[in-house]
Amino acid sequence: MRLVRWLALGASMLVLLSACSTGGGSNNGSAGGGGNGTTIKIGSDGFDEARVMAEVYAQALEAQGFKVDRAGIGLGTRAVTAAALESGQIDMKPEYIGSALAFYKSTPTGDTQKNREMLQQILASKAGGITVLNPTPAVDTNAFVVRKDTADQYKLAKMSDVAPVQDNLKWGLANDCPTNPICAAALKSAYGLQPKQVTLLEACSTPMADALKNKTIDVAELCSTQPDIVVNGWVVLEDDKHTQPADNIAPIIRNDTLGKLDKAKFEKTLNDVSAKIDTPTLAELYKQVAVDKKDTAEVAKAWLKANGFVQ
Repeated sequence: MRLVRWLALGASMLVLLSACSTGGGSNNGSAGGGGNGTTIKIGSDGFDEARVMAEVYAQALEAQGFKVDRAGIGLGTRAVTAAALESGQIDMKPEYIGSALAFYKSTPTGDTQKNREMLQQILASKAGGITVLNPTPAVDTNAFVVRKDTADQYKLAKMSDVAPVQDNLKWGLANDCPTNPICAAALKSAYGLQPKQVTLLEACSTPMADALKNKTIDVAELCSTQPDIVVNGWVVLEDDKHTQPADNIAPIIRNDTLGKLDKAKFEKTLNDVSAKIDTPTLAELYKQVAVDKKDTAEVAKAWLKANGFVQ
């Protein structure tokens, strides 16, 4: 927020009253930029793709004069961030709408807009109401991945191929897999998979990818956009029973926080950003953070600047 230098008390009061009355409109973070003094606490799930999306949204909002608290970025699994959102520990987060529907025990469809509407119906009753903004065109999904040598050894191309050899493989699954309906329950019901050698790690994370690369595990639960897959020539096992939802990303925000903001400006800011995030863009942002080891804030800033959202 730009510092107003007081030349005299009367002049300062005029400046302050003017800023409050206009509600802001500058793109440089000026006073009264739409936040009305409210700090928006942004959170995210714990893996790099979610972190960089949260940072993109955070910087876009700051460029429009909103005040942001990043303490919740990378907070943990969906169970952790959903509870944080409902309790008010965080106010908003980028959400993967297909997985969120599964988390709330609903069944996602192949229709992005329908999924958004279904999630909105569920979240309308949470914490006094939570709003789902426009989803990105970008699609990510959970992927089960093996090294090429493992795929060749056991002739693995699809998930149905894995059941006969599952006990020969060391599995890396998401921390919440045992209770996640699209993980353990889906693998068991669709494929008869109940692996015995399991290490629980953060899904879609660098530690999960490193464990697969270092042969600590043989099967890893990653994101389909995760750049490690291409970089290492790994094999994504086809989900031939279609157990995993396609995940478009949408910002979600508590209504009590949204009511304190310039709602139209807030929603337009994030919807405009989301509209520019297609699957190749999402994968590239993810790669720069997870593989190229660039700073998350710098990656977000460079993309926002290139697309005219920040100066």
